[in-house]
Amino acid sequence: MGGVVGSLFRKTSNPAAPVTPVTPAPEAVNYNQALMYFNQEQFLITEAATERIFPGDDNGPGAKDLGVAYFIDHQLASEWGSNGREYMQGPFFAGEKTQGYQGRLKRKEVFDIALREMQNYSMQKYQKGFTSLAPEEQDAVLKAFETDEAKLTTISASGFFKTLFGSTMEGVYADPLYGGNNKMNGWKMKNFPGNQMSYTDIIEQDKFAKIAPVSLREHLPH
Repeated sequence: MGGVVGSLFRKTSNPAAPVTPVTPAPEAVNYNQALMYFNQEQFLITEAATERIFPGDDNGPGAKDLGVAYFIDHQLASEWGSNGREYMQGPFFAGEKTQGYQGRLKRKEVFDIALREMQNYSMQKYQKGFTSLAPEEQDAVLKAFETDEAKLTTISASGFFKTLFGSTMEGVYADPLYGGNNKMNGWKMKNFPGNQMSYTDIIEQDKFAKIAPVSLREHLPH
C-alpha cells in the first residue's frame, strides 16, 4: 500500500510541465539609421556607390552593411553639409589642386547635383539608373567621375568623387555614434579598440593586446 501511495505521490508531485519554446530576443533596432537629409533615391544611389568603393568580401562587411550612406546623410544634415564653419564669401576663383574646393556651393548642394548627374550619366550610357546597373557598370560610372570623363558644368566630377571617397572611408571607421561603422564592424576588421577610457592595464605588455572596441555612446550618461 505504501508503495502504491508513494508511486502516486511521485506522479502527482512532479507533473510533466509543458515545454515553452524559447523565442530569441529580437535584434535591437538601430534608431540612428534614419534619414536626415537625403530623399530615398539619393540615399539608394549613395548606398550603391559607397558599396562599390568599399565592397564587402571575406574580410568583412562593405559600406552598405556598415551604414555608410546613413553616415553621409547625417553629415550633410549637419554643419559640415552647410559648410557652417567655413568662409563662403566671394570672390570665387578656381583653386589649385592642393587648395581643395573653392566654389560657392555648399556640400549638400554638391551632393544634390552630383547624385542627379550620376543618375543622368547612367541613363545616357546604359539606359538604366545607377542602382540598376551591374557592379562593373557602376564601377565604370564612378571611374568616369574620378577621371573627369563625365563632363559636368556646375561642379567638378573628380572633386565630388574625392569627397565621396573620403566620406566613405570616414563612414566605415568613424564612431558608430555618427551613423556608420555599424556594430563597430569597421573597427573589428582592423582590431581597433575604439574609444577606450584607459589602457593602464595593458600599456606595459610586450605583445599585442586585442581589445573589444568601445563606442562613444557607451560613455554617455544614461
